[in-house]
Amino acid sequence: MPARPARTSAVALLATLAALLGALLPATAAHAAGRTVQGGRLDWGIKSSFQGYVTGPVAKGAFKLKGGAATVGGSLFRFHSATGSYDPDSGAFEAAFSGGVGFQGHQKADGTYELDLTLSRPTVKINGGGGTLYADVSSKAKDTGAVTTRSQVPFAALGLGGVDMKGGGSPVALNNIPATLTEEGAKAFAGYYSAGAQLDPISLSADVKAAPAAESAPSANASAQPSQEARAPQGAFTDAAVDWGVRRTFREYVTGSIGQGRWTLAEGAQDGGALFRFPQGKGAYDGSKGTLDAAFAGTVHFTGAHLDLKLGKLGVKVENGRGVLSADVTTGSETKNAVALVEFDAKGLKAEGGLATLTEAPATLTDGGSQAFGSLYKTGTEMDPVSLSVVLDATAKLPALPDLGSTASSAAPPPPAAAASPAPPAPAAKSEDSSNAGLYAALGVALLVLAAGAVFLSLRRKHGQETTPATPTTPAGPAASAGPEGSVDPGGPTGTKSPRS
Repeated sequence: MPARPARTSAVALLATLAALLGALLPATAAHAAGRTVQGGRLDWGIKSSFQGYVTGPVAKGAFKLKGGAATVGGSLFRFHSATGSYDPDSGAFEAAFSGGVGFQGHQKADGTYELDLTLSRPTVKINGGGGTLYADVSSKAKDTGAVTTRSQVPFAALGLGGVDMKGGGSPVALNNIPATLTEEGAKAFAGYYSAGAQLDPISLSADVKAAPAAESAPSANASAQPSQEARAPQGAFTDAAVDWGVRRTFREYVTGSIGQGRWTLAEGAQDGGALFRFPQGKGAYDGSKGTLDAAFAGTVHFTGAHLDLKLGKLGVKVENGRGVLSADVTTGSETKNAVALVEFDAKGLKAEGGLATLTEAPATLTDGGSQAFGSLYKTGTEMDPVSLSVVLDATAKLPALPDLGSTASSAAPPPPAAAASPAPPAPAAKSEDSSNAGLYAALGVALLVLAAGAVFLSLRRKHGQETTPATPTTPAGPAASAGPEGSVDPGGPTGTKSPRS
């Protein structure tokens, strides 16, 4: 009978220890789930000497931005809207960025180009101390002219010596990380450079969020609601947006050393880095005829040395596959209403999934647009493309603007850092669950050891009472444990000197 109290105490102790361990395990499991990357940007010039070659007197070409990509500084392209994952414990990091840039040069008599290369959707993957930049690449071989398109090519090896990716907060930031062309990258680069060639360093910043909780599935009644019930009256709509960056080199001129200016958005206009969004569109759309008549809110005001230009009350009209974007234009104290600024190809305007959309339609300057810009640009000059989104169904949503992350500033981008050496993630205090992870694990092990000791003690006492009257010996407690090859390399940023560029 004396063994009963010992057995009861052991059972109670085990129950208490199990409860404590159960309380600790969820915190550890949640921490191990990793984090979500949502928002951020990657700045990369690809190879500045290649840029100089393409736009120089030999190739006489140019580059075009795609998918919301922007330019910053003298020779950097900014890719946006990072998505991916990050594990602070292991340092594993993956982030895919949106946007692209196309290079064209050596134009032939038929209007095509001998040099034609597009790089888009760069993705950075880091794990185990190594890193790689992947990208979608479409290129025309310089010897045969054959065009190849490949998805997520392992394009560049990243030099991460001295970079500790563990335990970072938000945002995760990497600055001037060396990049070297890989064998696969050299093939995708159409033979302009050999494997091992030094590319421009990359810098990135990515916002990190806790993994989202699992959402319950929608009820059958909710999913059964027909979308037709939410449709706006035939032809009319009450929400739309037009995205237009005016002209890349004009923005660079405004904020550069000559313009020494800025732009200011008001009345609901939004800045997407490489474009401005004018929202709250109202008007009418006829899909069968392909016509659109819309008015939008928002203003953009450019100011600087000898510069005072304000665009507002934008309007868009589409008919017979041709679109015209107009705006009220204020220069100084003079305002001209509904000036037709650019014409664009609108044959791609189509309705699908509750949205009528037109994506990056090429646009050219009108006579009125040329006058609005003080004749800086001639009539017919290529301007930034026009994108349209018209909500036809109340369940539909406008496309998201480029997400540059919590630390980005698109109105006045900072110049690239001069040093080309890796830097660790931006300093940030570790989250409480991260800093206590080791403590939780140690406590869990200690609790298990104590539980095992309690069971052993109980069984030993029970065995001693049944076989011999001798006093049992208490076991000892746990011990503490402790192409341009050969061409002129400008040797630095190829900054915009004039808004005419």
